[in-house]
Amino acid sequence: MSYAKVLCIGLVGLAGQVVEVEADIAVGLPAVVLTGLPDAALNEARDRVRAAVVNSGQRWPNRRITVNLRPATLPKQGSGFDLAIACALLAGAGELPLAPLEGTVVLGELGLDGTVRPVRGVLPMVTAAAAAGLTKVVVPFDNAHEATMVPGLTVDAVDSLHRLVAFIRGEADLLRPPLQPTTPLSLGPDLADVAGQEFGRYAIEVAAAGGHHLSMVGPPGAGKTMLAERLPSLLPELDDTSALEVTALHSIAGVLPLDGRLIRRPPFQAPHHSASLAALVGGGSGIARPGAISLAHRGVLFLDETPEFANATLQALRQPLENGKVLLARARGTTEYPARVQVVLAANPCPCATPTGEQFCQCSAVVRRRYLHKLSGPLLDRIDIQIKLQSLGAAQLMTATTPAEPSAAVATRVAAARSAAAARWGSHGWQVNAEVPGPHLRRLPWRLPPGATAALRKGLERGSLSARGFDRVLRLAWTIADLDGRTVPTASEVDEAAQLRMGEAHERQSAK
Repeated sequence: MSYAKVLCIGLVGLAGQVVEVEADIAVGLPAVVLTGLPDAALNEARDRVRAAVVNSGQRWPNRRITVNLRPATLPKQGSGFDLAIACALLAGAGELPLAPLEGTVVLGELGLDGTVRPVRGVLPMVTAAAAAGLTKVVVPFDNAHEATMVPGLTVDAVDSLHRLVAFIRGEADLLRPPLQPTTPLSLGPDLADVAGQEFGRYAIEVAAAGGHHLSMVGPPGAGKTMLAERLPSLLPELDDTSALEVTALHSIAGVLPLDGRLIRRPPFQAPHHSASLAALVGGGSGIARPGAISLAHRGVLFLDETPEFANATLQALRQPLENGKVLLARARGTTEYPARVQVVLAANPCPCATPTGEQFCQCSAVVRRRYLHKLSGPLLDRIDIQIKLQSLGAAQLMTATTPAEPSAAVATRVAAARSAAAARWGSHGWQVNAEVPGPHLRRLPWRLPPGATAALRKGLERGSLSARGFDRVLRLAWTIADLDGRTVPTASEVDEAAQLRMGEAHERQSAK
């Protein structure tokens, strides 16, 4: 036999497609030709596969070898095709029967000694295989946990090319995936650790209940970072669809833990202010990889010291905040990654950032304005909640008579509010109030009575509130009503939402 093919999967973003790895062994000068739009890493598979085959005790065919990755128009990247190329090549040379791999997807990178090493993106690859109607996959042993997350598939694991060759010849069995870990997941830092800052705690609760973006401005030590880090502990666990999507993104980025556990807790990403544009929104040569905003999908993206980020990096967030996705166009194709995140911005009031208060600030008014103006109007207009935090006093820090409310208690209220929102908007495909389009809230039967929105309409007419800001205040009002157990927001909830938008404390919430 001079021709053979083995199935593999190619990825473009999160989308996978079945790729037929074809090998043809012909008479001619010894050479290996790889076709089908391979990238640099895949082009190098010729040398990896040759060394792996020889060091696994197999005979290398010294003839003209053509390996084609079909469809040839689909860009291919990475080293996950190595194992399939080796099997197709050996079968084409007559060394292996391919009946045991009929209808089976083969994934894995080969080391020069024939070991099979883990690859990125196994979860979306296996998901694509299942969607194509395939039922069997062979993956590296270190990726076996990950592959078993997709139901309805038979997953076998392999640690070396020698073992896979022995299996195909009927001389050995493949490895079974290890059992999934059952240890409980930690919820992370607890909101009870935050001293004082009742208004900040309430803003975090509202943000969690409605999926709203949040901005906090305050001096160092006011608790901005502590509040942001505890936001994920208030969010409910991800459902199956979201968990698979989030886990697939981490798999593509190569940051999924080795235990391959399905990510159930909302992720938290906090890139340093020196992060590049590609690191934040995604990018890279060839097919673009997901950035921090996509790795925080269905979770929290926290930008500490936001004015220190490059202006172009911050402005790149504007479209994802509106659309919930990142579209990356490159010469070799366009890649789309989901980015439905809650963004939390934190900033000091000025560059000197003295923790002792504004009265000791040495920055001029011009310097202060220039510093905070790095948070542009178009970006802040997309942030629902914008609050200012004050320094903590000794009484708040040291003499609290009762412990602060823990995350578990707040998370219960958040879950109830989210359930109310899901019941209201679920038929439209929206789960939280932040996802509801503004025009929908301004039409019957969801349009609020004129008396409830009179102040908002005046702000819109005076120009102190944009049309986008108007809609975001309405969404906040619905979230506050859900937390209060109301079915429809009243003028009180709208007023409270406007104050959260403007960063002013409300007496009723400060007393909580």
